[in-house]
Amino acid sequence: MGELFVVGVNFKVAPIEVREKLACSKEEIVTILPILKRETPLEEVILLSTCNRTEIYAYNFIDNSESLIDKFLTLKNLNPDIKKYFFKKRGEEAVFHIFKVSSSLDSMVIGEPQIVAQFKEAYRIAKEVDTVGKILNRVYEKALRASKRVRTETGISKSAVSVSYAAVELAKKIFGDLKNAKVLLIGAGEMGELAANYLKRFGAELHITNRTYEKALKLARELGGNALRFENLKEYLPLMDIVIVSTGAKNYILNKKDFEEAIKRRDYEPQFVIDISVPRNVNPQILEVEGVFLY
Repeated sequence: MGELFVVGVNFKVAPIEVREKLACSKEEIVTILPILKRETPLEEVILLSTCNRTEIYAYNFIDNSESLIDKFLTLKNLNPDIKKYFFKKRGEEAVFHIFKVSSSLDSMVIGEPQIVAQFKEAYRIAKEVDTVGKILNRVYEKALRASKRVRTETGISKSAVSVSYAAVELAKKIFGDLKNAKVLLIGAGEMGELAANYLKRFGAELHITNRTYEKALKLARELGGNALRFENLKEYLPLMDIVIVSTGAKNYILNKKDFEEAIKRRDYEPQFVIDISVPRNVNPQILEVEGVFLY
């Protein structure tokens, strides 16, 4: 008999500074999975990487979870000290954890709808690169059934919100009536689009920018907002009361100097920044700038 086990980090056990280093793009996952299977070694393996977690679901004839963590950190070129943040679960506990994750019961925002799609995508990639077999196939199918039951029988989805919605709610609490607020959304991907929809609902003056201008333009047309060119970001930054950042960039796109200049041009009128990107896109040093608030 083999052993099913889970290793990983999530928002409960590791700060954003650690989680952002472990986050994997789809391209990385395609590369990493076959290596983990071959060199750990493992019989089957799936890698799930979202804003709030990076977790590996594995099946093998022996529990070599320690080797799995070591190999993963090596592939990510990370310091072995990060290993202390990893949790490990095996057997029934591992299965229960996977069910909780796929059902959004382990999410930062309980009931958020994005995790099901992310879970399916993680499985699809593993299937594509041939790192899943009958054991993880069965776990995946049962996890989806459990997720469906949780959503239909508990009514959890009726009150569910996403991280994007939570960001907009935070903006409302900070600024009050968003009808008087100039809001800049940086990023026109899935999370950004969700945030933009919520912002429109609350009547904000919406401005959208994205590295691909056409994406910003499309979203702005759909929502009655204003599309701005990403290369001119620093020019219109001072005009914005609230900045919500949600891009797939690997590095900071906004730094302390940018806000020092922006707040000066605003005559030190407060500016609120909400960064929901992983890895973070806003340098936390901006907290040192008087009048700028980062969440």
